[in-house]
Amino acid sequence: MTQNTIKSILIPVILLVSQLTFAQQKSWMLGPFERPKNAHPIISPISDTDFLDPMSGKTVRWESMATFNPAAIVKDGSVHVLYRAEEKLGDKEIGGHTSRLGMATSADGFAFKREKVPFFYPQEDSQKEFEWTGGTEDPRIVETEDGLFVLTYTQWNRDVPRLAVATSTDLKTWEKHGPIFQAWKDGKYHNTESKSGAIVTELKNGKLLAAKINGKYWMYYGVPHIWLATSDDLVNWIPVENHEGNRVPVLSPRPGFFDSWLVEAGPPPVLTKDGIVVLYNAGNSQQVGVKDLGNRVYTGGQALFDAAEPWKLLDRVTDPFIQPELSFEKSGQYPEGTTFLEGLVYFQEKWLLYYGTADSMVGVVSAPAN
Repeated sequence: MTQNTIKSILIPVILLVSQLTFAQQKSWMLGPFERPKNAHPIISPISDTDFLDPMSGKTVRWESMATFNPAAIVKDGSVHVLYRAEEKLGDKEIGGHTSRLGMATSADGFAFKREKVPFFYPQEDSQKEFEWTGGTEDPRIVETEDGLFVLTYTQWNRDVPRLAVATSTDLKTWEKHGPIFQAWKDGKYHNTESKSGAIVTELKNGKLLAAKINGKYWMYYGVPHIWLATSDDLVNWIPVENHEGNRVPVLSPRPGFFDSWLVEAGPPPVLTKDGIVVLYNAGNSQQVGVKDLGNRVYTGGQALFDAAEPWKLLDRVTDPFIQPELSFEKSGQYPEGTTFLEGLVYFQEKWLLYYGTADSMVGVVSAPAN
């Protein structure tokens, strides 16, 4: 074998190793995640599904504009993806539509069959004042050991976005419990913007379940900083405050990095032997962040928090582990591009991570179990 032949073999190998090393910057990270071969959206807008909206009394094509920002959970041997959907109204103004949540199921985590109507949406119920006309947005979901499904989502009434909780035992019938901070301290944070509730989980017997730390459940939430809240029952939540009675951000934007504009809680974090691994969404400000990314581009980061003190940051990546690269991740109603992380499951001995693309479609990446 000649020296040139050896070089021709080694160079691609070295490049491959360097790419994998870049994707997996820290030993504690989940991943490395990879796109499927010939990656394409797994859920996209369609115009042939109608829904009789109970609020307006009109039949709407509820997922004709966008299908994005998915939660995910495993039930009965299938992956269930809960995605945000918007109907086409003749414009692409973000925030100008009504959002509802649709359901899709898959036997392998990649090919999905969708239900014809949304399963979660604004109705004439106790949450109407918080959910109409903007809708129900951006879900995350966890399961308890006794089989209760806990959904966190954003209520949008076009005034204040509020983080809320709903529960179900079958993913079909849901009980809405309302904004999580409405009753706490006479509503101290009730009229303060809140969203993106990611409840800490742990892997037990091959399944991600809501985890207790020091006898409590913990949730990372919020944007443009990430804060913490605790709960005894996953319904009633208490924000973590300091001695002065102020919320304490546990993760914040960093000038000079990919997360220079904002950080936002991603899918449910995972309690591991190294600590709590938090996957988060990161927005870039080109002026003070990474110039090659451009303004308002959403990428994905990972951070490690102490398992006994969930507010204590131990480590954090310096580069995104996922970012918009493919055409469907950079085209849609958010043209700057997003890989917006919201759904994570452990399924068939691998991690599956579901994300919204350009506020328009759903994508997936996977990683081996180790």
